[in-house]
Parts: sequence; C-alpha cells; structure tokens
Amino acid sequence: MKNIEKFLSILDGEADGLLLTSRYSRHYGAEFDIAEGMAIVTRKGCRYFTDSRYIESAQAGIRGFEVLDVNADRNYAKCLNDAIADFGVTTLGYEEKYLTVAEFMNLEKNLNAKLVPMNDRINGFRDVKEPWELDLMRKAQKIADKAFEEALPRIHAGMTELEAQAELIYAMYKNGAQGLSFDPIVVSGPNTSMPHGVAGDRVIREGDFVTMDFGVLYQGYCSDTTRTFAVGYATEEMKKVYDTVLEAQKAGIAITKAGVTGAQVDGAARKVITDAGYGEYFGHSYGHGVGLEIHEGPNMSFRYLKEIPAGAVTSAEPGIYLPGKFGVRIEDVTIVTADGCEDITNLPKDLLII
Repeated sequence: MKNIEKFLSILDGEADGLLLTSRYSRHYGAEFDIAEGMAIVTRKGCRYFTDSRYIESAQAGIRGFEVLDVNADRNYAKCLNDAIADFGVTTLGYEEKYLTVAEFMNLEKNLNAKLVPMNDRINGFRDVKEPWELDLMRKAQKIADKAFEEALPRIHAGMTELEAQAELIYAMYKNGAQGLSFDPIVVSGPNTSMPHGVAGDRVIREGDFVTMDFGVLYQGYCSDTTRTFAVGYATEEMKKVYDTVLEAQKAGIAITKAGVTGAQVDGAARKVITDAGYGEYFGHSYGHGVGLEIHEGPNMSFRYLKEIPAGAVTSAEPGIYLPGKFGVRIEDVTIVTADGCEDITNLPKDLLII
C-alpha cells in the first residue's frame, strides 16, 4: 500500500481531509522530501504546495499529488482554501504536535474548514515501516558503520572532543550521508557520564572512555549508533560497567519481537543493570523508534505498555552513567520481526581499547 493510501484510509466522520504541515508527514505521504511546503489529502484529490525554491524539484519528484507553487499573490491560505472549495472539504485533520500556537491560530483564522487534531492517526503509520523503508534504513546504518570504522583510527589521546567530532562528521559525509540525524555526541572521560553531553575543548587522555553517539540521514531516513571505547587502557571498574551494559543490551535484544511491550524489553535490560548494582545510574529508557525522525514511535520504555508491531524499527541503547567518573552506552538499531529482531548495526560490541 502506498503511504498516501494510508492517509486516505483514515478519512472518516472525524475529518474529510488532512492538512500535512510537518516535513515528516509530507515526506511520508509524497514519498519525496521537500524542505518547505504544505499538502492537503482528500478522497477527491491531493495537492502539494511549495515555493519557487523547491517547485521544480517537487514537480519532478512527487507522485500522487497535484504540485502547485505559492507566491506573493497565492499564499498558503489561498491555495489551501481553493483546494477546500474544489474538494468540498468541511473538516481538516491536522498535526497538532508540529504546529506552534501562532501557526495554528493563523490557520484557524484563515482556512475555510474546521481544524481537528489528528496527529497520532496521521503519524501513527510510521510505527511500521514498509520493506522499501527498511532498505533505506539498512543503507543509512551501513553508512554510519563505515564512517565509525574510518574515523576510529584517527582518534587518539591529545586531541580534543571537538576534533574527534570533526573526524566523525567528515567520515559520515565522505561515506554517503546526505545529512545528520542529529548533532553528534562526542564526549570523553568524566563527560561520558552525561548521556547527552556536548563536545568541547576537553583533551582526550589515556585511560578515558570516549562515547560517540551519531547518525546519518539517507533519503530522509535516520540511523542511530552509539559506541563507547577506551583510550590506552581501561580499569577493572570500567570493564565491569561496560560488560554490564553490553549484557543488558543483549538481554533486551533477546526478547525483542512483535507482540512484546516496550516495557517488557526495557525491563529485561534494566534487570541486568539493577542486579549488577547500577540501577540508579540508568535513567533513560532502553530505546525509541527510529525512522524519518530520530525519535518516533514506538518506544522501548518502561512507560510504553503497548505491544511492539512487526516492522517497527527501534534503538537498543541501555547505559550506565556514574556522575563525575564515566559513563557507558552501547546502541544498535533493530528491526522488529514476528519471531525476533534483526540487528542492522554491524559494528563490534566487545570493549575496544585504542
């Protein structure tokens, strides 16, 4: 089923049209990425609007929509109202998660249709990926894997975190990244105890852990990887924490399959860490959905009580963070299947000492 057909399937008594404003839903419906625009989906027709910067690319790449340009004389409200009139729309489902209050108020004031919040229904389809989407995500992960393998030999004691981050970013683009899933996290030594630390001028030293959390974009789809490695040597405590995190990740991956809840997967990994005496130092969830966004549904969280469907793509990233000392996180991306999961990250997971 084409993605636009999925959107059409939710047009019922709640709404007779959908207004797609986020880049993610527009990409999903059109199966083509345009940085700026809006789209309307109805059973009588679908239109995609963008400006002169993107119109040629949109008209060449978008299928399933009539593609029209906006300009000074035909702004988005005018274009949308023309479509509302042409297609007989009275109610439009919209993505409340992605609109600011000002944007919503402007649309509510100027559109000739009632706006109905439908974010979860519009974006819920992305929880399960189509085979072609999975292929793109496998490709994204391969690019990230190769980038890490190329950057790692260039990381050494005496360079700063920012210099190490630059090596990693260069390697990602050199190997085919079309963008970054997020700003990479490259931290060292005591900074590794901050799960989302920011690279700075700290100089990497012998005996440090270095954590690299990074991802690439490939045709709009994200990868997500974290590796923690030691420089020069690792103490027995460092090795123990690392091994505990690795066993926790293995435990989560082992029970991941369709029909298991996110809370169950999180619980399997969390038990390993708690039993080792580090439960209070694992503050975030085991994982999250990955796709057009780096964080999307479904979640591998202790709060997520829904069953994970086959075709979901989720991260597997337990961690232990000892404030002021060091932290360890190991992250792969898995595709959930009926009887297990496919780990699409192909990097070594035993402790690396460079």
